[in-house]
Amino acid sequence: MAQLIYSAILSIDGYTADRDGNFNWSAPDEEVHAFINDMERDVGTYLLGRRMYEVMSVWETMDTRDEPPVIQDYARIWQAADKVVYSTTLDTPSTSKTRLERQFLPETVRDLKKDSGRDISIGGPTLAAHALKAGLVDECRLFINPVAVGGGLRFLPDGLQARLELLEDHRFGNGVVYLRYRAR
Repeated sequence: MAQLIYSAILSIDGYTADRDGNFNWSAPDEEVHAFINDMERDVGTYLLGRRMYEVMSVWETMDTRDEPPVIQDYARIWQAADKVVYSTTLDTPSTSKTRLERQFLPETVRDLKKDSGRDISIGGPTLAAHALKAGLVDECRLFINPVAVGGGLRFLPDGLQARLELLEDHRFGNGVVYLRYRAR
């Protein structure tokens, strides 16, 4: 059975975007990006809300010929994976290997986990909140940046109660800390 993994880059005070929706402070350097790429290779399907999908869809058509190898590598990883976009407002996906779902149904995700031979990543805290509350998330992977943004979009939803077991940690040269937890 596939694992459902919630990964995000966040501030030290727990936000994935600041009050204005900005996340430019979270851009990974080459070392962090290469680590993320290695982690994402096992992902066969991305579950994304509309906003996260719109941010990530640039990887579909970005001209990476003059970009560093780490950027070229991630573009290939993104393009190879299936995508499921949850949106009530998006008319048609703009990327290949993408299907549109109008609502998040926990049972559908459970079935996807049972039927998938590769891990599934859920992206964006708004969509991930549904999976967390339904008890579907198997792992949380956090890339904590040494910056406080003072408010915005939280990594974890208010009211969530969960017990986690630390599986892995890693420090990067730029001060980012990676934490990998299994849900108990």
